[in-house]
Amino acid sequence: MAHDPHDHDHHHDDDHSELGAMDLRVRALQSVLTQKGYIDPAALDVLIDTYQTKIGPRNGARVVAKAWVDPKFRDWLMRDATAAIASLSFTGRQGEHMVAVENTDDQHHMVVCTLCSCYPWPVLGLPPTWYKSAPYRSRAVKDPRGVLAEFGVSLPDDTAIRVWDSTAEVRYLVIPQRPAGTEDWSEERLAELVTRDSMIGTGLARAPGAGE
Repeated sequence: MAHDPHDHDHHHDDDHSELGAMDLRVRALQSVLTQKGYIDPAALDVLIDTYQTKIGPRNGARVVAKAWVDPKFRDWLMRDATAAIASLSFTGRQGEHMVAVENTDDQHHMVVCTLCSCYPWPVLGLPPTWYKSAPYRSRAVKDPRGVLAEFGVSLPDDTAIRVWDSTAEVRYLVIPQRPAGTEDWSEERLAELVTRDSMIGTGLARAPGAGE
């Protein structure tokens, strides 16, 4: 396992120092609105979950699926992920500087942000709660194979695991391995196999026929 900060200093811009205060404000506002009966917390949770796990990651899934079927796009993505992703109109704050890393039989990539929760929102939506947790941020570096096992991912002993540390300057998108038996599938169909976790590296793409 190699913990590589990609030769960039892990400096975080002012946004991250203010996220805590902003989060507190949002929570306070949510509490007031709930008490006044203006919002339903359960409905809000469903809305957030929908964006976090369904709508958001669909952008990244389209990027991955295109890379699987289009060699030229795949090469562009590996060479300049920011431009390749922008060509699909997936741009925005926290997605300005992207790097794509590709899983193979020999090497598996996993992404973490050890100091806070830098995350490529334009392609993955909202970061999951566990991604922001201190245990994941520390253990992903110290024991990546153990963390993967907890996510249900068991890799061969000879598969190297490389952990990438996101920063305010650079964020990563893992390109999972294309499942076998999908040789004639369309991009749209392939995108359905790409999960959020597989693009973080804590999961694999779904096998054909696998349930949600």
